[in-house]
Amino acid sequence: MSGRMMAAAAIQMSSTPDKNENFETAENLIREAAKRGAEFLALPEMWSCHGLDSVYRENAEPIPGPTTDFLGSLAKELGIYLLGGSIFEGEPGSERLSNTSTFFTPNGELSAIYRKIHLFDVKAPDREYLESATIEPGSEVVTAKAGSATVGLSVCYDVRFPELYRMLALRGAEIMAVPAAFTLQTGKDHWEILLRARAIENQSFVVAPAQWGQKADGRWTYGRSMLIDPWGTVLATCPDRDGFALATLDLEYLERFREEFPSLKNRRPESYAGLSGEK
Repeated sequence: MSGRMMAAAAIQMSSTPDKNENFETAENLIREAAKRGAEFLALPEMWSCHGLDSVYRENAEPIPGPTTDFLGSLAKELGIYLLGGSIFEGEPGSERLSNTSTFFTPNGELSAIYRKIHLFDVKAPDREYLESATIEPGSEVVTAKAGSATVGLSVCYDVRFPELYRMLALRGAEIMAVPAAFTLQTGKDHWEILLRARAIENQSFVVAPAQWGQKADGRWTYGRSMLIDPWGTVLATCPDRDGFALATLDLEYLERFREEFPSLKNRRPESYAGLSGEK
């Protein structure tokens, strides 16, 4: 990181049920993005195993565990901040798992753990999804430090719940991380709009790495990993293939913007007592 400038990469993958294959793809992309100058890199949701519900329990791991050891080792070797997308956390064969995101510092330390709060229980145009059947929701709002920057952690469906991102912003988050596996049907209409809204309303950068392409069970994920600035401008996006979107996050600009356009300071929390819906 140079001053308050940080090069960031949102890595895009089309993960399979084959863990070894996914590890190889992730490592190659991380190394290439780091070679291109990325200091903060982020993997997508369920990057290590994706596409067949039947293998998720088999591939679940404790944290710390083999996958976090792998990510921590890469972060230390390359001297990078690394967001480990999300993996299924739990003992192999566990009935209840967590969809868990991890964050690593350049010394390889696992410095933050976030468990997805909002579970994807919806009837989408292509099929019905019931994430709560196997996943236990998290409850903790989590930030991490990347040098002088504060990163807010979230996962996929969380992006539809602006309350979470406002809490992250109020806790100092300047970069919102949104690793995802958005469905094609929802992604084509909602993905970019939701990400840009979260950036604008919280005056923050957004780093959103995503799954793309058709999965082993036939469903499609949208992809279009991207980085967005506090004005809502898309700085970089990834086409429909494995790769990464790379851009420089100017955190000094963010500081000036928050001072000149102080919408976070202009909040009136005394008027929001009914936000929970209670009377």
